[in-house]
Amino acid sequence: MQVYIIRHGQTDWNVEGRFQGQTDIPLNPTGQGQAVRNGQLLAHILGDGAGEYDFIASPLGRTRETMERIRAEMGLDPQAYGLEERLKEICFGDWEGHTTAELKKLFPQRVKERSRGKWDFIAPGEMAESYEILSWRTGAWMRGLLRPTVAVTHGGVIRSFFRLFGSLTPNEACTMDVPQDRVLSIRFNQQEPAASELHWL
Repeated sequence: MQVYIIRHGQTDWNVEGRFQGQTDIPLNPTGQGQAVRNGQLLAHILGDGAGEYDFIASPLGRTRETMERIRAEMGLDPQAYGLEERLKEICFGDWEGHTTAELKKLFPQRVKERSRGKWDFIAPGEMAESYEILSWRTGAWMRGLLRPTVAVTHGGVIRSFFRLFGSLTPNEACTMDVPQDRVLSIRFNQQEPAASELHWL
């Protein structure tokens, strides 16, 4: 199963280093340009075969705008794609909107706790998740795919894929850099998920 995964384009909160989570922050001009260039790359990769793929996005605004710019660049109907709740970003609860420097003042002990193991850490606040909890829904989505797919999602979701279907340790996965100007190719092995192949294009 071939899957192409794209992180949404840059937002102002990305630039400021704020925990974004499920807060709906729009793309900035740089992010809009990244989406266009990723659309150009996908158009080159898929060519006339785009019709064989399902196009799915997280329902947050920044992922939807990224998908619509990608599809427009590919010469496809910008609105003709599906939404998937399980592709939403990890929820950081009360930490969303804050920088790490701000959190060190507000929650010094919790920040220290997170530094000792990010994969299992849950921020304070209702609906907050750990990367482990996130991976339950993202893994279920990937294992349930029936057709080749192009998906636009978030940095935390992509980290979970590298943990579930790649060779990264929990610490490596949740601290890895996830570019917003590249496309991740996953050759997903449904019989043996750990044997899947992941690489950036």
